[in-house]
Amino acid sequence: MDVSDILLYAKEFLVLIVVFGALLGYAVIRGNRALITLILGLYIALLISLKFPYYDALYNLLSRGGTSAPIVAVILFALFIAFGTILFDRLLPRDYGEMYGGVAKKAILVALATILVMAYSYHVLPVTSIIDPGSAVGTLFAPPQYFFWFLLAPLIGLFFI
Repeated sequence: MDVSDILLYAKEFLVLIVVFGALLGYAVIRGNRALITLILGLYIALLISLKFPYYDALYNLLSRGGTSAPIVAVILFALFIAFGTILFDRLLPRDYGEMYGGVAKKAILVALATILVMAYSYHVLPVTSIIDPGSAVGTLFAPPQYFFWFLLAPLIGLFFI
């Protein structure tokens, strides 16, 4: 195995590595509690976005400025995530016990959040029309029969953490 093979594998999993790295950075800076509120905010964003009635009106309004529909959907979903994260940030107790975490707990939480983000990228958001995550990542996250399990895995993980 030479350097070109390693670069080929890295390119296949680049999106997954970037998402994991961004979430790890978020967890290092803000802590485990903030990552848990983000995971719960992702679930709220899913519920809101599935029944949001004004997508077409926003697409029509913003398409005049040259903005494409997938970008509008991702931005709107990010706003829903922010709303859900702020909501859970206010609801969860402040003395969450951050000192009991550790690197392993943080890595597990980041992995759970990465699973949720990647599953949403394939089944909820039109992210795959904006970027190509790679065929190896697509093989894992694209099958529709796996979406339920990818939604359930972070909840089970949060239950045991």
